[in-house]
Order: sequence, then structure tokens, then C-alpha cells
Amino acid sequence: MACTVSRLAGAVDLALGSDDEKIGALPGLDLYRRTDITAPMHCIYGLGIGVTLQGCKRVLVGSEVLTYGPGQSMVTSVDLPVISQVSQATVAQPFLGIMLALDNATVMQVADRMKLSQRLREQEFRAVSVHPLDTGVLDAVRRLVDLLVEPHLLETLAPLIKEELIARLLSGAHGPQLLHVIAAGSPSQHIARTVAWLKLNYRQALRMDDLAAHAHMSPSTFRQHFRALTGMSPLQYQKQLRLQAARQLMLSQGVDASSAGGIVGYESSSQFSREYSRLFGEPPQRDIKRIRV
Repeated sequence: MACTVSRLAGAVDLALGSDDEKIGALPGLDLYRRTDITAPMHCIYGLGIGVTLQGCKRVLVGSEVLTYGPGQSMVTSVDLPVISQVSQATVAQPFLGIMLALDNATVMQVADRMKLSQRLREQEFRAVSVHPLDTGVLDAVRRLVDLLVEPHLLETLAPLIKEELIARLLSGAHGPQLLHVIAAGSPSQHIARTVAWLKLNYRQALRMDDLAAHAHMSPSTFRQHFRALTGMSPLQYQKQLRLQAARQLMLSQGVDASSAGGIVGYESSSQFSREYSRLFGEPPQRDIKRIRV
């Protein structure tokens, strides 16, 4: 297996050429190379798989730290605000990694064809997990990357390889985590739908009773299942979405801090500044100035 990981690392390194990253190298596929340890980066991981081929990566989800190195994969089954950092990389041995976005409808279709979609309804699973790559998943990822040099086959083969990859994930160590989110009527499916709603409506004031009713649960049960799946409370989840959105507004559109806070739903500029500093380590203006420099 080590040889296969090494081969895929070489293919990714070759595909990157002199670039540090290729976003959308294929639809949904991103390739990365880092030659040094990176600063912690706040971002949102959606449904997908991340693979480390060389070096090491650390991801903070709520209060849980996940680390994955060569030959390991991380699967995320719902949208999660995370803090990601390349924790091991040098010029001689750069970090090499892949991120592949998956489509929820395709996951459900493949699971249905495999007669898997109704299992595990009573169990709880975290929305993110790290496991060693099995040879089948690794081979499917390799064949997907190989399409970079065969663009005439991309449209035909990429969807088929992605479906195979999903089938292998569903039948492997990541399977229970994915199955529980798509199983009709499972607590995780109800929470996943609430997470999707929150991502679109994070500006609105949260009413816990309404969220719980949306998930067909009592407020206490809802909070328990939400934290079990995402590693954080609904309020913490909303707060991270708001603050990341505000940061992006200031960076990409030049919006001032007070306006950015109001746009994402804060009524108090002092509360916005305080919570921003707590998450990003500095007040808004200082943080944005540091990033731009």
C-alpha cells in the first residue's frame, strides 16, 4: 500500500507542476502542495473526502483535534466550520493532499442500490472521521487523478469513478458515518437537514424551540444530537458561520468591521468584535490588516 500512496503522491506532485494548489483540477477535485507548516485556517468542510499523501494535516472541529497523515483519509458528512492546518511539511518533503467534494444525492443513490440506506438508525456518529485508506478507495482516487492527463475520458469516466469511490467508502470504515446521515428518519439525518438550513439562514436569530421542532425533537434531545454530530452547540455553529462570513466580506469586498457584523446578523458591534477576537485571535481591523500584509 505504501508504494501506491507514493505513486499517487508522485502523480499529484506532477499534476501541480510549479503551482501550490489546483482548485477544481477536475470537477470537485482540489490538489494541494505546501512546503512549510501553515497558519491555522478557518474554513467550512462540506460533504467530501480529504486524503493526505505526504506530510500531515491537523483539523480542529469544535474541541476535538483530528490529525491525518500519509495513507489516511478524512470524511466529512455535513457542512462543518473547522480550523485546518498543515502540521508537517518541508521543501524536501512537502505536504501533498487531495480534497474531493461528494454529492449528497449521489451518495443516497449509491447507498440505495447497495441496499444500505436503512441501517444504523439508532446509533450516533460524528460528522467527521479519520481512517486509514483501504486499497480500493486509494485505487479509485488514483484513477480519478490519472484522468488529468486524459481529458477526453473525463466526462465519461469521472462520474463512474466517483460512484465507485462512494460505494467503497460506504462499505468501508467511513460507511456507518455516511449511512447514518442519509438513513430516513435517523437523528443524524434530521440534524443534517437542520445544519443545511442554518448554513443558509445563519443571519437570523436562533430560536432553539423552532430548530428542535424542525428536527422533530425536543429541545434537549436536539441539542444532544446536534453536538454529537457536529462537535459543537447550535449557537456555536451559527457563530462560526457568521464570523467566517464577516471575515470574507471584509477581505473580498472591503466592508468595514461594523457593517460586516451587521450584515451577518450581529446587532451589537462590540459583541461582534469580542466574538471575532475570540475566534480569530485579533480584533477585526487588525486581523484583516495582518492577512493583507
